[in-house]
Amino acid sequence: MSQPSSPTTESQPTSLEETTVPGAVSTEPKPSYVKLAMRNMVRKRGKSLQHFFLTTVGLLTVMVGLAYLTR
Repeated sequence: MSQPSSPTTESQPTSLEETTVPGAVSTEPKPSYVKLAMRNMVRKRGKSLQHFFLTTVGLLTVMVGLAYLTR
């Protein structure tokens, strides 16, 4: 009997460091945290927009609620 082969899932590298050859000297500086975060947001566009709108609605609710309570 043969064992079932497990599916192999390869994740995409999240930074430029993982895409370079080990031992090779790169002349490019490491990308900044902000640049990596922006690249990640572009990749996950729907989730970022959903979180943005939920945060906006939450903040507006808190401000309106505080204005109502402190009038």
